[in-house]
Amino acid sequence: MPHLPRETLWIAAGLLGLLTLATLIGALLARRAGPGNAAIANLNQRTRSWWWMVALFVAAASLGRGVSACVFGAVSFLALREMLTLSPTRRGDHRTLFWVFFVVTPLQYAFVYDGWYGMFAVFVPVWVFLFVAVRCALAGDTRRYHERVAKIQWALMTCVYFTSHAPMLLGLEIAGFEGRNLNLLFYLALVVQLSDILQYVWGKLAGRHPVVPKLSPKKTWEGLIGGAGSAALIGMGLWWMTPFTPLESLGMSLAIVAAGFFGGLCMSAVKRDAGVKDWSHLIPGHGGVLDRIDSLCFAAPVFFHLTRYWFA
Repeated sequence: MPHLPRETLWIAAGLLGLLTLATLIGALLARRAGPGNAAIANLNQRTRSWWWMVALFVAAASLGRGVSACVFGAVSFLALREMLTLSPTRRGDHRTLFWVFFVVTPLQYAFVYDGWYGMFAVFVPVWVFLFVAVRCALAGDTRRYHERVAKIQWALMTCVYFTSHAPMLLGLEIAGFEGRNLNLLFYLALVVQLSDILQYVWGKLAGRHPVVPKLSPKKTWEGLIGGAGSAALIGMGLWWMTPFTPLESLGMSLAIVAAGFFGGLCMSAVKRDAGVKDWSHLIPGHGGVLDRIDSLCFAAPVFFHLTRYWFA
């Protein structure tokens, strides 16, 4: 097992403590309310899902770049499946989709494992974009051709290319930070997820004015400002696990929460257009894989490239 940075162990222990506390509180609330309370049942269902999601993430991150690439690759595969399930495809697209799922996605994560940044950076947005357009054209089906190709390309960008930037953090070479890159992955995931949770909490407590009422009426300015601000301050407080100073960590956290918020907003637009509330029902209490990583999809490339440009 790879050597784990001391900071990562502290964060993992903190997550274990928080989940244990949430489980105990949920059990106490369920005992007091009795059977049939839907809100508490949903809370406990979400907590149970968080247990295995956190365990999967910690295992994927901690067992080395190979395991991390495989787990994130599987996450991308499932997310891609959810998005393309809601997109119009025709018989002529089937061979293209075979390449997308079983060749392109594994290859992108092979580049992550190998640390080949040059190919990692251009494979999907250049070579695969061209390939998808040509392969769909060769099928000879012109009905809604532009829309079909664009949706496949968009799904690849968000579910595979953007998401693959998260495990690619393990391959950055930062002077004086050798052997501690795992902290960057934990930092990104913590800030993204805390921002989502705190925006929800602030929205419930003080939300009055929706940011985009027709798209997502539950996303309010009060929730955004309170949740994003709180998550950014927590991110600044976690500067000790990064190569950043406290002020730099605050800036990075603000970039992460902003990108994550817009990611969630864009993914909500896709769901509303398709007329669904959740991407799937794979994760009890949370919806689908994309419902859980929609913010990460946008935040990962922003954080990766800012870190690479300024520190690597």
